[in-house]
Amino acid sequence: MRGLVVISGCSGGGKSTLLAELKARGHAVVEEPGRRIIAEETARGGTALPWVDLAAFLHRAIEMALVDRTAAADHDGWVFFDRGLIDAASALEALTGEPALHRFCTEHRYHPRMFLAPPWPEIYATDADRKHGLDAAVTEYEHLAKTYPALGYEVLPLPKVSVTARADFVLSSLMA
Repeated sequence: MRGLVVISGCSGGGKSTLLAELKARGHAVVEEPGRRIIAEETARGGTALPWVDLAAFLHRAIEMALVDRTAAADHDGWVFFDRGLIDAASALEALTGEPALHRFCTEHRYHPRMFLAPPWPEIYATDADRKHGLDAAVTEYEHLAKTYPALGYEVLPLPKVSVTARADFVLSSLMA
């Protein structure tokens, strides 16, 4: 089997930890565009940061997600994405009204089954790159929980269990 699989959902919901487990099991993983952009912009003194110029940040995230998707398209096996094109395009559309979802997401599809990390207050934490609070993360989650099904994806909520059990859930769900 092979496919490009998105793991999205609430910030601080355990996505990166799950992706690290999937990577440890030998699967290809694509890191979240947002964290990479923040690192690049911070290093060069740029302003395409979510707390400085959100629209510029989202445009960069779309560009990066398109490159990531293209680079992974010919990979044999599962490729797991920490967020991706749909997250960035839906956020840009919500922010600016620009029809980014239709423009980018109808042609550039991922595996039809995706995984959504629900809000998990017990593990939520801010950090240097995640400056927003849990309320903003929950709002983001609610938006994505509507966006993915509207684009025809089958959304599977990730259970609030150990990272090992979460990875088992993802892999067995893809084989079903």
